[in-house]
Amino acid sequence: MKTTKLAMLVLTIAVALFILIPSLSWADDGATVYKKCAACHGVDGAGKPAAKIPSLISDEAKKMSDADMAKAITEKPKHAGIAKSLTPDQVKMVVSYIRSIQK
Repeated sequence: MKTTKLAMLVLTIAVALFILIPSLSWADDGATVYKKCAACHGVDGAGKPAAKIPSLISDEAKKMSDADMAKAITEKPKHAGIAKSLTPDQVKMVVSYIRSIQK
Protein backbone atom coordinates (compact mmCIF):
# COMPACT_ATOMS: atom_id res chain seq x y z
CA MET A 1 0.00 0.00 0.00
CA LYS A 2 2.80 2.44 0.90
CA THR A 3 4.57 1.67 -2.37
CA THR A 4 1.46 2.53 -4.37
CA LYS A 5 1.01 5.86 -2.55
CA LEU A 6 4.69 6.69 -3.03
CA ALA A 7 4.49 5.84 -6.74
CA MET A 8 1.41 8.06 -7.13
CA LEU A 9 3.18 10.93 -5.34
CA VAL A 10 6.24 10.64 -7.58
CA LEU A 11 4.04 10.47 -10.67
CA THR A 12 2.05 13.53 -9.57
CA ILE A 13 5.24 15.53 -8.98
CA ALA A 14 6.65 14.46 -12.34
CA VAL A 15 3.49 15.52 -14.19
CA ALA A 16 3.41 18.86 -12.34
CA LEU A 17 7.03 19.56 -13.29
CA PHE A 18 6.39 18.55 -16.88
CA ILE A 19 3.57 21.09 -17.05
CA LEU A 20 5.28 23.91 -15.12
CA ILE A 21 8.86 23.89 -16.41
CA PRO A 22 8.15 25.02 -20.01
CA SER A 23 6.25 28.06 -18.73
CA LEU A 24 9.09 29.32 -16.53
CA SER A 25 10.93 32.33 -17.93
CA TRP A 26 14.33 30.62 -17.75
CA ALA A 27 13.00 27.98 -20.12
CA ASP A 28 12.76 30.60 -22.89
CA ASP A 29 15.29 30.65 -25.65
CA GLY A 30 16.20 33.50 -27.98
CA ALA A 31 13.92 32.28 -30.76
CA THR A 32 10.93 32.18 -28.44
CA VAL A 33 11.58 35.65 -27.08
CA TYR A 34 12.30 36.99 -30.60
CA LYS A 35 8.70 36.21 -31.60
CA LYS A 36 7.78 39.53 -29.96
CA CYS A 37 10.28 41.28 -32.28
CA ALA A 38 9.21 39.33 -35.36
CA ALA A 39 5.89 41.14 -35.47
CA CYS A 40 7.76 44.18 -36.83
CA HIS A 41 11.19 42.96 -37.92
CA GLY A 42 9.91 39.78 -39.56
CA VAL A 43 10.65 36.15 -38.83
CA ASP A 44 13.84 36.35 -40.88
CA GLY A 45 14.90 39.72 -39.39
CA ALA A 46 14.78 41.49 -42.77
CA GLY A 47 12.68 44.37 -41.42
CA LYS A 48 10.32 46.49 -43.49
CA PRO A 49 12.22 49.32 -45.20
CA ALA A 50 9.02 50.92 -46.54
CA ALA A 51 7.78 51.27 -42.96
CA LYS A 52 11.24 52.37 -41.73
CA ILE A 53 11.64 49.21 -39.67
CA PRO A 54 15.33 48.34 -39.91
CA SER A 55 16.75 45.03 -40.98
CA LEU A 56 18.47 43.03 -38.27
CA ILE A 57 20.44 41.06 -40.84
CA SER A 58 21.91 44.03 -42.72
CA ASP A 59 25.63 44.80 -42.80
CA GLU A 60 24.94 47.77 -40.53
CA ALA A 61 23.29 45.55 -37.91
CA LYS A 62 26.08 43.00 -38.19
CA LYS A 63 28.63 45.71 -37.35
CA MET A 64 26.85 46.65 -34.11
CA SER A 65 28.38 45.37 -30.90
CA ASP A 66 26.23 43.13 -28.71
CA ALA A 67 26.07 45.95 -26.14
CA ASP A 68 24.86 48.45 -28.76
CA MET A 69 22.24 46.01 -29.99
CA ALA A 70 21.03 45.34 -26.44
CA LYS A 71 20.87 49.10 -25.87
CA ALA A 72 18.81 49.53 -29.05
CA ILE A 73 16.42 46.82 -27.88
CA THR A 74 15.92 48.34 -24.44
CA GLU A 75 16.18 52.08 -25.08
CA LYS A 76 14.57 52.87 -28.44
CA PRO A 77 11.20 54.53 -27.83
CA LYS A 78 9.42 52.23 -30.30
CA HIS A 79 10.56 49.23 -28.24
CA ALA A 80 9.31 50.63 -24.93
CA GLY A 81 6.38 48.26 -24.47
CA ILE A 82 8.33 45.18 -25.46
CA ALA A 83 11.52 46.11 -23.61
CA LYS A 84 9.69 46.56 -20.32
CA SER A 85 8.58 42.95 -20.46
CA LEU A 86 12.10 41.57 -21.08
CA THR A 87 14.62 40.66 -18.42
CA PRO A 88 18.31 41.41 -19.03
CA ASP A 89 18.87 37.69 -19.70
CA GLN A 90 16.09 37.65 -22.28
CA VAL A 91 17.66 40.67 -24.03
CA LYS A 92 20.95 38.75 -24.20
CA MET A 93 19.11 35.74 -25.63
CA VAL A 94 17.47 37.91 -28.30
CA VAL A 95 20.83 39.44 -29.25
CA SER A 96 22.32 35.96 -29.48
CA TYR A 97 19.41 34.79 -31.62
CA ILE A 98 19.74 37.79 -33.93
CA ARG A 99 23.44 36.96 -34.33
CA SER A 100 22.47 33.42 -35.33
CA ILE A 101 20.09 34.60 -38.07
CA GLN A 102 22.67 37.06 -39.39
CA LYS A 103 24.89 34.23 -40.59
